[in-house]
Amino acid sequence: MTEFIILPGIGGSGETHWQSHWEMGNPQMRRFRPRDWDRPDLDDWLAALDRAVAAANGPPVLVAHSLACLLVIHWQRASSLPIAGAFLVAVPDPDSPAFPTEAAAFAKTPVGDLRCPSLIVASSDDPYGTLDHAHAKAGEWGSRIVEIGPVGHINGQSGLGAWPEGLALLTAFAQQTMRAGA
Repeated sequence: MTEFIILPGIGGSGETHWQSHWEMGNPQMRRFRPRDWDRPDLDDWLAALDRAVAAANGPPVLVAHSLACLLVIHWQRASSLPIAGAFLVAVPDPDSPAFPTEAAAFAKTPVGDLRCPSLIVASSDDPYGTLDHAHAKAGEWGSRIVEIGPVGHINGQSGLGAWPEGLALLTAFAQQTMRAGA
């Protein structure tokens, strides 16, 4: 059975965020735990992700939102631990004026394909990253991309609740990664 590691961005994805809904509704999903959600430290977040992946019973699927998408890219270059796939929602653009200054260490992501299947989910009106940026990252990382229309930053403020459409995307993605890995 596939395990999923939930990787929130800054703030830790509060109770109205789809990541929190999914985690509460599925015992196969658990959240990684850095020291501080509000003042992200790249080294701390990398270590927390490494611990979470190492504790999995097999290669997990990473479910990243916002800043955590950039974390996944950094982590993939720093760790030799395997993952089944990376589900990357609302990839932020570090060159955007909206990119948080406290996350500057995450900005320069390593270049090249991910070493696993990946899917980027993008909104057409995300204030932290344009569709052009999402498509550029999909090309750079070897990711598939799905555009879901104008839903802001695809977070708690987007009013998605448990976001069943997103969960269907994740389920289909996880099934594809399991078939590819078999």
